[in-house]
Amino acid sequence: MPITVQLDVMLARRKVKSRDLAEFVGITEANMSLLKQGKVKGVRFETLEKICEYLQCQPGDLLVYAPDGETPPG
Repeated sequence: MPITVQLDVMLARRKVKSRDLAEFVGITEANMSLLKQGKVKGVRFETLEKICEYLQCQPGDLLVYAPDGETPPG
């Protein structure tokens, strides 16, 4: 898939546990895990907004476009 989720990278940079982020955002830990793994087909803007608010980042810090076969930057 050309868009990869870099949420795990940002969590590590901010030294935040996914459990704490899931609680703040209002989603289950299971759904947070699926999001971190990129195993979702979409994400609500409201959810993305809450993640960015908590991690003090931009959506582009979490989502990276890399055409098939290319390694995502970062």
